[in-house]
Amino acid sequence: MTEDGPHVHVERKVVEAGAAFRGAVGSLLGVVPDAPAVVTTGCGLQVPYASTSTRPESVTCLPCREHARREHLRFAEQVENLSRMPGVAITREQAAAAVARHRGLADRFA
Repeated sequence: MTEDGPHVHVERKVVEAGAAFRGAVGSLLGVVPDAPAVVTTGCGLQVPYASTSTRPESVTCLPCREHARREHLRFAEQVENLSRMPGVAITREQAAAAVARHRGLADRFA
């Protein structure tokens, strides 16, 4: 349980949250960062990491769901815009897949 009851939250940096991001950082740097004990959430509370989720179906805090939706849409737009720039290190197909994934996550948080 958290300060505001039994709600499940999302981390404020929802796009950077979870094992997949830590794994990507680990493969890049050769060191896997530990999960934090306490995190700041999308609704502004500080809660135990165990009281958060990256799965939209698990998040019960409505302000956190809204925050996650906005952040995934913002990130999708950034990827889409950056993918049009010359010299980008990812293919258009990879960018389109990332955009679709984050827009899909945003829809699931809605």
